[in-house]
Amino acid sequence: MQKHLCYVATQQDGYPFVTYRDPGGSQDMMKTFSFDTKPFEAMLLGPARAYAALSIDYTEKLVATQLDTAKAYTDTGLAQARVLLDVRDADGLRNYIEGQQQFAKNMAERIKGDAEKVVSLNQDFMQQSQKLAESSLKQAQQAQQASTGQADKA
Repeated sequence: MQKHLCYVATQQDGYPFVTYRDPGGSQDMMKTFSFDTKPFEAMLLGPARAYAALSIDYTEKLVATQLDTAKAYTDTGLAQARVLLDVRDADGLRNYIEGQQQFAKNMAERIKGDAEKVVSLNQDFMQQSQKLAESSLKQAQQAQQASTGQADKA
């Protein structure tokens, strides 16, 4: 004969508790376990929220950088197209081609600067993530020690 346990999770006196019932057993037994969620919050939920906030801030900065870069490249490309439309003769074409060398140099510098900005954002994110992980580990260890100390007293 298979036994089926029924679980109920509710909150009582500010603490969640779980009740399980074995309706098919020889005895209809019911037990209640109360537990404190503070260690769970300290070890899992708190750090997860902090990391999510850090990730959202990083994503916001990265997207803003990408949008600024895309706008700058688009504006530069459109400006180059306008300059090309002004070419009317051989001298104008020669001036345009000479200007392209300066344009290429400026674009190379711009691309390098944009890449450095993204690398800096990535490094900052990694450093903050590492600090968050270390802090979370320390908090989890303290919460574990506190719960172990309370269990020893009981």
